[in-house]
Amino acid sequence: MTARPADTGAALTLDYPAVPAGATLAGAARRFGGRTALHYYGRELSFAELYERASAFAAALRGAGIGRGDVVAIHLPNCPQYAVAYFGTLLAGAAFTPASPLLPPAELAAQLSDANAVAAVSWVLPASPGPADALVAVRDRTPVWLLLVTDRQQALDPTHAVDTGALPDARDFEAFHAGATALDAALEIDTEIDAGRDLAHLAYTGGTTGRSKGVRLPHRNVVVNTLQYACWGSGSVPALDDAGGLRLDQVGSAAEYPVRLGTGIAINLTPWFHAMGTIGALNLPMLTGSTTVLHDRFNPGAYLADAERFRVTSLSGAPPLFAALVRHPEFASRDLSSVRGISSGAAPLPVELIQALQRRFGDDVVITEGYGLTEVTMGVTIGPAARSAVRKAGTVGLPVYDTQVCILDDDGRELPAGEPGEVCVRGPQVMIGYHNRPEETAVALAGDWLHTGDIGALDEDGYLSIVDRKKDMLIYKGYNVYPRELEELLFAQDGVVGAAVVSRRDPDVGELPVAFVVAPGLDDAGVQALMKTVNARVTPYKRLRQMVLVDDIPVSAAGKVLKRELRERLTGA
Repeated sequence: MTARPADTGAALTLDYPAVPAGATLAGAARRFGGRTALHYYGRELSFAELYERASAFAAALRGAGIGRGDVVAIHLPNCPQYAVAYFGTLLAGAAFTPASPLLPPAELAAQLSDANAVAAVSWVLPASPGPADALVAVRDRTPVWLLLVTDRQQALDPTHAVDTGALPDARDFEAFHAGATALDAALEIDTEIDAGRDLAHLAYTGGTTGRSKGVRLPHRNVVVNTLQYACWGSGSVPALDDAGGLRLDQVGSAAEYPVRLGTGIAINLTPWFHAMGTIGALNLPMLTGSTTVLHDRFNPGAYLADAERFRVTSLSGAPPLFAALVRHPEFASRDLSSVRGISSGAAPLPVELIQALQRRFGDDVVITEGYGLTEVTMGVTIGPAARSAVRKAGTVGLPVYDTQVCILDDDGRELPAGEPGEVCVRGPQVMIGYHNRPEETAVALAGDWLHTGDIGALDEDGYLSIVDRKKDMLIYKGYNVYPRELEELLFAQDGVVGAAVVSRRDPDVGELPVAFVVAPGLDDAGVQALMKTVNARVTPYKRLRQMVLVDDIPVSAAGKVLKRELRERLTGA
């Protein structure tokens, strides 16, 4: 069965202007001007100010010889500098590659080298080695020749000068573009950029063999996927202003879409270096004129306090965020009457949690779940946003505009409603391919469909349910964790003769990685040392949480590890 988009009172297709991704901020600056775009612990940037600073950064990049065809890495947590650097990179015509500040040095070097990044913006910690130190340590293994650094003090006060003394050849981020003249109107929509071919994003996604794959996303993809979700959620259609900036016209009624353009407020914790963050929490608020209140860490009490203080209109994040909020003692007492919508992504939202949220907020608050992956820029489906539309708890909704989803069996045959199989996607937001990986691109895009590797089912109305995530992949706090990467690290250690990593469900974080290891002669101290060695080589969210010594790893007659049996051992089933 193939599902196509549907939503109350909305068309099934959109007209997508052929403009570069920087047109999103250019249009927002003219339309929403002095309205606050970003709030960061007391510092505020309006839409106009963000555009001015991003334009100055773009001019500084161009002055340094960086533009179309070049790649700029942003190696930062969420902060005002991230937004300036991101939009400035796009306005300069260069491509953005997001690099998690949690990446271990070896992974960071591999990504920057694969992306051929010539510039990077990184983060300095005051008292201990941080992201910038990691980048400096591997810089000779990358093509990065321009290193810009910033820190939290500069996030709060852009006049603060960053101490670069311990970082050879690094330059202060704000000083780099402080004297630059903002790009003029003629460069806002750069006619040099081919929106369908020139890359806006070179985003990296976790790989089952340990190395991430670069996903090639041109400007059109970023514009399309942002519009698909912005229009779906607000009942709007795309338009251009007189200077070629992107904007929305909200044609849906206030009864169906009560949060009007230029009135939305949300707290954001979703990392901008993830696809859901870049599109859903950075680009989309620009189009809708929404204020984003940035938190740099999740504290449920602080989150609820700011939700009340700022009168937020929407709550969004991964399921662990909502689980923590529901359990917090102030969840029932805080004034959250301003909330009009709740959206969840990155992992399935348990039905029990949906029901708890609905009881707290009432039926007038729309709760939606979405599904996506880096290969589709961000997203494929989401629940209907119109208040009178039918929503189905436990599903990830319907395909967004101009997107088709089908379920195929192992032989490539389309399956009927209700039968699980591989989720395959077709739409204008699908990547143009993997970076420097033509064979893997051919496999992923075989038959004019993107083969996601996820297992799902469509019901008779076209609502998608995700049955399994990329075979044995597990999800920790919304982050993808691939067991094979951990298994390969375990196998590389002396004395390990067998290893298998499976998930153990946890109500707070989703799933925890647990390793079953065959290592004759290893004692309890050796187990702890082994786990510490492996965990030191991966990003924190991938770390093993438990290790179980076993005499052997169960396998089938064909030699396949029986991971279901191992999971049953953990649950006692």
